[in-house]
Amino acid sequence: MTQRDSSTEPTAATETAATETAATETAATETAATETAATETAATETEVRAVAARARAAAIELAPLTRGAKDEALHAMADAVLEATDELLRANTRDVDRARRAGTPEQTIDRLALSAERIAAMAQGLRDVAALPDPVGEVVRGYNQPNGLEIKQLRVPLGVVAIVYEARPNVTVDAAGLALKSGNAALLRGSASAYESNSALIGVLAEAAVKAALPENCVQLVPGTDRSSVGYLLGARGLVDVIIPRGGAGLIQYVVDNSSVPVIETGTGNVHVYVDAGADLELAEKIVLNSKISRPSVCNSAESLLVHQAVAAEFLPRITAALQASGVILHGDDSFTRVNDEVCPAVDDDWGTEYLSLDIAARLVADVDEAIEHIRRWSTGHTEAIVTCDLGTARRFISRVDSAAVVVNASTRFVDGGEFGFGAEIGISTQKLHARGPMGLPELTTTKWVVFGDGQIR
Repeated sequence: MTQRDSSTEPTAATETAATETAATETAATETAATETAATETAATETEVRAVAARARAAAIELAPLTRGAKDEALHAMADAVLEATDELLRANTRDVDRARRAGTPEQTIDRLALSAERIAAMAQGLRDVAALPDPVGEVVRGYNQPNGLEIKQLRVPLGVVAIVYEARPNVTVDAAGLALKSGNAALLRGSASAYESNSALIGVLAEAAVKAALPENCVQLVPGTDRSSVGYLLGARGLVDVIIPRGGAGLIQYVVDNSSVPVIETGTGNVHVYVDAGADLELAEKIVLNSKISRPSVCNSAESLLVHQAVAAEFLPRITAALQASGVILHGDDSFTRVNDEVCPAVDDDWGTEYLSLDIAARLVADVDEAIEHIRRWSTGHTEAIVTCDLGTARRFISRVDSAAVVVNASTRFVDGGEFGFGAEIGISTQKLHARGPMGLPELTTTKWVVFGDGQIR
């Protein structure tokens, strides 16, 4: 979720803001794709579990591989993706044509569509992942006990990682590359609307990986395009080690509510920008505009604006005009609606909405504590920003705002794996266990304790 966003984000300029439902996309889109897809299939529970079992066997062989072996395979996969450009475009055209016949909105089709340039970017993403340090085998902690025992905590792969995601073929390549580099077998379940594209991509990736001496079945497509296959995957506890949903609130909630497999939530982003009394207002305007309009359809885009009453007289007319000039619809409290009659009166639902569009909720606050109280009530725990020249106020905001990322005097759009220097990300986690914030390679590992002795007994 920039200037240069990480490769796990959609490449489209805009996305649908509709809430995603149970399986992998909005009910309307999923239904339309189901009705028109020649490839629509229903997988049995036995078939899904068989794929997971094969992935588990592959994960055992992946775990001890050297960085050199994994990097060589990633480069081979990148070459294969480029060589298969025409094949991939043909498969994608079938998906796009089917989506258009189903009446799918153009902004959703833009997320779905591939081009030679987008395929080249996916291949480069694999090379970028290959260039990253390998977290597997890293010593997190290590020490010697007085009795001579040598104790180390090492990073090891999670095992079998399943990713359930929406109509974004680029996620297929990104997720496979990140999973394999961190020593994990990848089970990929994209949306029905991208089935042809994902099938072709995974076929190319899997073949290249095996030719590069990675274990067979290290990257697989979860069979089936109906919702039952997702349900069977969520029930594959003991075969799948973790499931990562990527998409809207409905998809994420469905996975969390129905999975017996541990889930890492890549949460929605009701992101706030607070302009403090001590803010440089020219800087604040730049930050608010970039946070909202540079890419409104992603989870690190600002959805709510809070302004200290001390700067209201100057800043409210200024920021209202600037946002409206950029096509943003403001949903404001009384202070904003008095600025001009084009500001929509805000209701409670606005404060909790992730618009993913050129809309923003805006209100005046008495001080930083009221801003913090508002954020704690309405935030999804993704990212919050403060604009201020007062270091004490900044520290108060940082210490009292409980979100995965807090930004001081910069755009919220920088909360992204690529911008953080991770190379890529599997998503942005808003939960507190295991991983929080942008998730790179280390977040796709767990740890193992290794104890060396020379005969000690207790």
